[in-house]
Amino acid sequence: TDQIIPKQFLKSIKRTGFGPNLFDEWRYLDVGQPYQDNSKRPLNKDFVLNAERYQGASVLLARENFGCGSSREHAPWALEEYGFRSIIAPSYADIFFNNSFKNGLLPIILSDAEVDELFQQVEANPGYQLQVDLQAQTVTRPDGKVHRFEIDAFRKHCL
Repeated sequence: TDQIIPKQFLKSIKRTGFGPNLFDEWRYLDVGQPYQDNSKRPLNKDFVLNAERYQGASVLLARENFGCGSSREHAPWALEEYGFRSIIAPSYADIFFNNSFKNGLLPIILSDAEVDELFQQVEANPGYQLQVDLQAQTVTRPDGKVHRFEIDAFRKHCL
């Protein structure tokens, strides 16, 4: 979670103000500081979320053990404020997984093979959009292929 929201931005226990610094050390070429105007900072053009095609994305694809590093609730806050509503990965750090549900962010677990396939599809198809249906517990691709995921009934109700 130190990469999701670096430590220098954890000056508040309010749930807002973290989105602009999501993945700060990867998104920018300089070191960010709290309350800094990010519009004047140099972007890292090689960081995937800086690509125009991913602006406004609400689903984040990730790899195994996403969210490892610490127990900060700030990480789900930053992801949600940035605009993500769900994350798809093969596995998560336990504390991050639980904090995500508590903070309105849906962490979806799919197999390594399914996640690999989604990464390949996204890379090959600009404008690619996934449809997440919490009630049906499905992730649907543009080609109609459906991936099913499990979620505890209480957590589903709370989201």
